[in-house]
Amino acid sequence: MSKNLVIVESPAKARTLGKYLGDGFEVRASMGHVIDLPEKKLGVDLDNDFQPTYQVIPGKNKVINELKRAAGSAGEIFLAPDPDREGEAIAWHLAGILGRDSARVHRVMFNEITKSAVLAAMQHPTTLNQSLFEAQQARRILDRLVGYQISPLLWKTVRRGLSAGRVQSVAVRMVCEREREIQEYIQKEYWSIEALLATELKERFEARLYSVDGLRLVTRPDAEAERKDRFWVRDADTAGALAAELRSIASYTVRQVERKEKRRSAAPPFITSTMQREAAVTFGWPAKKTMQVAQTLYEGVDLGAEGTVGLITYMRTDSTRLAETAIEEARALIAKEFGEQYVPEKPIHYVSKKGNVQDAHEAIRATSAFRRPEQVRRHLTPDQNKLYTLVWSRFVACQMKAAVYDQTTVDIEAGPRFVLRAVGSIMRFAGFTRVYHESLEKTQSKNGNSDGSEPENDEDRLLPPLEEGQKVAPLDVTPNQHFTQPPPRYTESSLIRELEANGIGRPSTYATIMSTILDKGYVERLKGALKPTELGFTVNSLLVEKFPEILNVKFTARMEGRLDEVEEGQQDWHVVLHEFYDSFKPALETALANRQKVTVSTEIACEQCGAPMVIRWSRHGEFLGCSNFPQCKNTRQFKRDERGGLQIVTEQVTGETCSKCGSPMARKNGPYGPFLACTNYPACSEIRPVTTGIACPREGCKGELSERRSRRGKTFWGCTAYPACDYASWDRPIDTVCPTCGARPLFEKTGRRMHYIYCEACKGKFSEEQLAHAAGSPSGEGGPKG
Repeated sequence: MSKNLVIVESPAKARTLGKYLGDGFEVRASMGHVIDLPEKKLGVDLDNDFQPTYQVIPGKNKVINELKRAAGSAGEIFLAPDPDREGEAIAWHLAGILGRDSARVHRVMFNEITKSAVLAAMQHPTTLNQSLFEAQQARRILDRLVGYQISPLLWKTVRRGLSAGRVQSVAVRMVCEREREIQEYIQKEYWSIEALLATELKERFEARLYSVDGLRLVTRPDAEAERKDRFWVRDADTAGALAAELRSIASYTVRQVERKEKRRSAAPPFITSTMQREAAVTFGWPAKKTMQVAQTLYEGVDLGAEGTVGLITYMRTDSTRLAETAIEEARALIAKEFGEQYVPEKPIHYVSKKGNVQDAHEAIRATSAFRRPEQVRRHLTPDQNKLYTLVWSRFVACQMKAAVYDQTTVDIEAGPRFVLRAVGSIMRFAGFTRVYHESLEKTQSKNGNSDGSEPENDEDRLLPPLEEGQKVAPLDVTPNQHFTQPPPRYTESSLIRELEANGIGRPSTYATIMSTILDKGYVERLKGALKPTELGFTVNSLLVEKFPEILNVKFTARMEGRLDEVEEGQQDWHVVLHEFYDSFKPALETALANRQKVTVSTEIACEQCGAPMVIRWSRHGEFLGCSNFPQCKNTRQFKRDERGGLQIVTEQVTGETCSKCGSPMARKNGPYGPFLACTNYPACSEIRPVTTGIACPREGCKGELSERRSRRGKTFWGCTAYPACDYASWDRPIDTVCPTCGARPLFEKTGRRMHYIYCEACKGKFSEEQLAHAAGSPSGEGGPKG
């Protein structure tokens, strides 16, 4: 009897399903997409209703042939890529290859990869979803139209190799506009008055000046400060006078004590964006890493005796819905582990606020509440354990009762003019905080309030028992100077939140957007925040000028909504593409017709002809060139100070000469590490790597190891013979012979809690003392160099 064939997109998922389905099934992986638009041309017929031209992705012919052979001898064929637009496109193209019209071809989708879920899905297969596929196809074509037709404009006006994207360019615009806000922000000085008070029992507590002569003191100057019943302290003299008057009052009186119960409910279960944001805040992970780790938890982890199990549900979703069975299981766990007092009277259901939510999937949750993190930790990598613990905790917490606090607000009179206020709270019932503390709110507080001022954390204070009419004594009164702060730079977390709030992007695209704007050099990370580069500013200014509608946030959000309508079968995908292209085409034609080279002016004068220098870009990064080019071909390297100012970098001329023109070679630093460049540039463009002088350890290779930087800025050492030799190491090579096996070189491994030298050949590990001892022996060849 022939076996049934199941096709998924990844080997890990194939292995997990293979263990569930048994001998009657053969499970194969397509290794992602097998068909796509061509890589080096548009691939969209603009004169034929945007008809796409698909082709087999280079390198995928072998996979396709193997799938065809397997399908030829199979009974039923089940297409089981991920349950989203991209997964549906993979399934659709596979069906076309294997026979879309065949009654043997079925579609199955798993929201979680557990044995029960997989077997249930296999027993109830569905058909291919044409609307879902067409939504993916429309998005792919939209992105291709923008990327392949705007990018050439950037090549001709800025530099070759740049690219534009329909959504990524809007994200860059948001980062640039936030940076302009920061640059143009004017700080305001303001003062608060803090008093240290004591009861008759010598219990100390702090209070803040709240009002003067009936006018409320604003401690965060903004539009509210303009109200007639409010004021703010603007200078040291006023603050000092108020503090002195408060010090002169011998005794203060508690005027009012207000106690009220305050409840704080748990956050909803994770969706893609909130999981990415929380992992960024808690672990410092980029969105791409979060999704990579989540993928492994979804596809399955070997838990030993329990076998391979998917630990979390599908991780690309914007729905907060939970299955009733999952809610019931969470409530049962809570009752067992924490007690009935933590279980709400009724199950908690979360309703998505936005109308564009695709509710086909659940929220991201643990596939079993009873599979506690400490029970599976030994089977997980450290990163998997971190993310699983986060997802499990948030899922369980969302079905627990609210935390309950007693909040106390105390108003204290100081003479006839002043009222001070003290606020504090005490937790009465921990509720969901027994399991989970959301860090998003803490991060927002650390970043400042919406007006850029300092946050208040009075509610964290503990107050002594206080009653109305009670006397308290001032021990000290202190004026404190503050300055309002500009809005904080976006982080990956806050930019994803902003994109989501504006309806831009979807769960499957956030990680790609973040990676793209960083990899393209439009945005850089600075102490965890996102800062636009000069290249990012330049490209953004050009695109906003030439394509104001395409880079408009509302327009982009509207297009996302139109794609959702295609997915729901409410709109024809051709109509959506025409709607976009009818406004895009004339803007593109105008931009191409009026293009001119883009540069950024500076106040630095050319030392050869006196003309202003301008910032230009090459494949090695930005540089200064004379504005009188081509009459003057002078160029200079520069770097930026902390405020963005330009500083000329003196070239480090080496003893090496150019093999083409004989001029001296200078050491320069590019985006991928140091390199040697001819000082006769741009007349001569000769470049070569800076080598360590250490031979490549790969047998037969005549190259040397050179220091380089990856796209993400991490240093590594690679062979100068690349691409003929692709040898690379993250660890620094040392030109020393291994005392055990005689191999050369050795490598230095360094980390927060480790430092040793090792041999790749024999896997030996050595301390510097051991190598020094070996060097001193008769057979030693010397200690570490460099």
